[in-house]
Amino acid sequence: MTVAYRVELDRYSGPLDLLLFLVRRSELDLLDLPIAEITAQFQRHLETLQQFLDLDQAGDFVVMASTLLEIKSRLALPNSEEEEIPVEVADDPRGGLIQQLLEYKKIKEAAQLLDERRAEWGERYPRLSDERPDAVRDQSADRIKDVELWDLVSALSRVLERRVIEEESKIRYDDTPISVYVEQIGARVRELGRVGFTTLFDNASQRSRIISIFLAILELLRHHGFHADQADAFGEIWILPPDVGHVSNVHEPDGHVENVPHERQESA
Repeated sequence: MTVAYRVELDRYSGPLDLLLFLVRRSELDLLDLPIAEITAQFQRHLETLQQFLDLDQAGDFVVMASTLLEIKSRLALPNSEEEEIPVEVADDPRGGLIQQLLEYKKIKEAAQLLDERRAEWGERYPRLSDERPDAVRDQSADRIKDVELWDLVSALSRVLERRVIEEESKIRYDDTPISVYVEQIGARVRELGRVGFTTLFDNASQRSRIISIFLAILELLRHHGFHADQADAFGEIWILPPDVGHVSNVHEPDGHVENVPHERQESA
């Protein structure tokens, strides 16, 4: 199955952003970047990203993965005794990448600070109704709050690693529209108050279905006001319903939320 819905990453969600997330989450030293460890983590995330990213966007991550592998191989090459260079003056293959990460970190922190200031001033001095832009809001620009996109990708990676994925060449692909999963998951979260991310994949053994469920979760978080919360790194991510007063599109035409089953039965 070719998933019609594709994830569009914003300008701050490129390969450098993923690297910075991996460094921060694993509490690694950015100035003494452990290339072997970070390369392995990056490659695992790349395998997951390629399931739902456009080829153009995934290409940037592939280039970064190649760069990491090149740096790793250069670090593994032994220096000959005749040409041994003192460590303090030796060219560190990681130097260029570390400098990029440091510069990116500064830019991202500055952007976050400006965004916080904007939100703070927006609360102090709200715009009048006639000052609001007339253009329709671009929902594709919505960002996932509370939990980073990379936290969700990391959780999906763990789901894919722990699941016994059926060979889809032997069974029918899951062709359920993403909108159906959006309605089902949205109704389930509203009913229960919060739902664990991993439980949404119970009984899902088709890779195409797992990815469809994940895309539906992203749709709810980005466009329907749902929230994600994670108390601890690597812990369960909880999907929460929209705040009171938020209008969501997950409902029937008459406004009544459909009481749908938690999972759609697999078709052999």
